[in-house]
Parts: sequence; C-alpha cells; structure tokens
Amino acid sequence: MQHDRKYKIHDYHFWKITLSLAFASCFIFAALYVVQPLLPVFVDEFGVSVNISSYTLSLSIFGLIIGLITIGFLSDRIGRTVFIKLSVIGAVFPFLLMPLADSFSIILVLRFIQGFAFAGLPAASIAYLSEEMERRSVGVATALYISSNAIGGMVGRVLTGYITDLYSWQSAFYLFASIGGIIVIIVFFFLPKSRNFKPSNDTFKKDMEGFFFHLKNPRMILIIGIGIVLQLSFTGIWTYLPFHLGDEPFSLSLESISYTYFAYSLGVVGSPIAGWLSGQFGLDRVRTIGIVVLALGALLTISQSLVIITIGLCILCFGFFTAHSLTATVVGEKATHHKGSATSLYLVAYYIGVTLGSSAVSPLWQYYGWNGIVLTSGLLPVLYLSVVTIVSKRVKSQVEHGK
Repeated sequence: MQHDRKYKIHDYHFWKITLSLAFASCFIFAALYVVQPLLPVFVDEFGVSVNISSYTLSLSIFGLIIGLITIGFLSDRIGRTVFIKLSVIGAVFPFLLMPLADSFSIILVLRFIQGFAFAGLPAASIAYLSEEMERRSVGVATALYISSNAIGGMVGRVLTGYITDLYSWQSAFYLFASIGGIIVIIVFFFLPKSRNFKPSNDTFKKDMEGFFFHLKNPRMILIIGIGIVLQLSFTGIWTYLPFHLGDEPFSLSLESISYTYFAYSLGVVGSPIAGWLSGQFGLDRVRTIGIVVLALGALLTISQSLVIITIGLCILCFGFFTAHSLTATVVGEKATHHKGSATSLYLVAYYIGVTLGSSAVSPLWQYYGWNGIVLTSGLLPVLYLSVVTIVSKRVKSQVEHGK
C-alpha cells in the first residue's frame, strides 16, 4: 500500500525527517555537554569542589542512561515521534530555570531531569529512521544524524565558553533555551508522523532478558567494555582540560579554551573515514589503529606547548570517533541474537564511560593533576585492548577445543 511505502532519498519527507532529527540532535547533544567548559566557573561561583562541579555532567548522563532504558521500552509500545518531541521540550525548560537557582544542588537536580529528557531522542530516532526509510536510503539519514551528534557537542562547548566569557553562564543558558525553542517549532511542524510503526507486545521482562543474554557472553562483555574505556579516557581529557589550561603556565580565558573544542570537527569526518578504511583493511585492524591513535593524541597533551596540545586534541578526537564507530559496528556483528539489546547495552556502557570520565577520575586530578589524567587516558585504552585481545584468543581456543 502507498500508505506503507518507505521514504527514499529523493522524497520530500525523507529530508523533512532527516533535517528535523539533525537539528534536534545538534541541540540535544549541545545541551548535554554545555556544562563541560563551565566546571571551573561553577567551582568559583558556588564554592564547590571540582568533583561536585563535574556532577553537572555525570548526573545528566545518569538520567540519560535511565531514560534510554525506560523510554526505549515505552517507544516500542507507544510510538517514536511523541518521545522525540517531548525530548526537545524537556531539554529546553531546565535552561530557563537553572539561571534562577541560588543553590548548586538545585542545578544538579535540574541537570538530572534534563538528562532523562535527553534520552527520548536517541532512544527513538534510530528505530524511527529504520522503520520509515527505505533500506538503501536509511544509511544516509543515519550518518547525518550521528554527525549531528558530534557537531552539537562541539557547538555547545564552544558557544557556551564564548558567551560565558563575554557575558555570563546564565546568558549562555538563556541563549540555548531560545535556540531550543526554535528547534521545538521545527520538530513539531516538520517531523512527520510514523507510518510503519508496529507496537511491540513483549513485556519489560522480555526486554531485560535480551540485556542479560549478552551479559552471559564474556567476549561480548569485553567488547562492550571498550565503549566504557574509550569514553572514560576521552571525557577525562575534555572535562579537566579547562582547569588545566586555565591554570599556570597557560592562564587562558574561557573563550580561548572553548576554541579547543573545534577539534571535534575531526570526529565528524572520523566516522565515515573509519567506515571506508575498515572495508579496505579490516574492521578489527582499523579499530585497533584508532585506539592507538587516541592514546597517542591523549599523551601529546602532556606537553607544555599549546600547539602540541592542540594537535594532540585533534588526534585524540579522530582516534576516538574512529574506534567508537567501529566498536559499535563490532557489537552489532558479534550479537547473534537480540541485536537491538546488544546495541542498547553498548550505548548504556558508552554513557557510563562519560560518567566515569567526568567524576570518577576526579581523585586523579586532585592528587596527580593533569599528568595523572593524561597518563590514565593514554594508557588505559591500550592496556584494555591488550587484555581483550588475549582473553578473546583464549576463549576462541577453548571453544574450538570444546568442539
């Protein structure tokens, strides 16, 4: 039936969906990471510790993780577009309330609520695209959506640092509320209703069984663990970079520090390049190279030269997005059953890494400073990859001997 026909790349509605989700994705991920350059500002203005300041990111990620599980379950039964729209609305209102807060605890509560709201977009968007778009066209829409994640994260950090240095962090939040209001209008008026959504009749218990199925597979656990380690290392560098560059001998302004986030532009091109290279040289080999490149970039930031630090950050971003995109692909390939659950589990692990990289490594900063952050971020992925390689070979050998 015509009603059930999936959209192709030349269809008008294809671009309405793609651009609506791209704009929404940019805003959501900008809003998620908007606080990262502000951590030193919160320390000074509210008199909190570096660790407590970092909770503005880690608590929103914690809310996001809870939201991914619960909203993912609900979107399979109620529909996709309603949660995408609610996600954008829910992301806007905390920006209007946080500047009015006279207590840092209130800001933390609002960031947790905002994080839960963020989850509606990633929990429903990929499924929405796969249901509404023709198979040969969905790859283009998905690539643009994922690229928008990186662009949004970059823009959020850069714009916040610039506006805060020029005016205040409150002004930056009001600006994002205004931008979010425009995105809400775009999404509500341009995002088409689902035409091919079929509600699931499975119970929540059935969905959880898919998660636990993969937790019984040691090789899958090790691969998913790479997502945690990659994001821990990556987030650790970017979370404590403003403190490092704001101190002696650099003493950079927040505006100047925010420009370093333009290194994220390497991430936008890193994923598609990684996909092409994996087709030429093999997925595992390119992923390994990506992890080594990430480690090299992290270790370069230990330098006292701003030029070398900037180069290191660019290399770090390219390596991270290469390794991350290919690890997500490996998870999909290795999962013989419950592929959707495997992807969701990797996404949850990925954001657990953000939480650990923003708050759990705080003692390293407190006792060992920037060198402690850099050495951990540079060496941990390589060490973990070595463990994964060794254990995977042993498991494979045991399986072959068992046969």
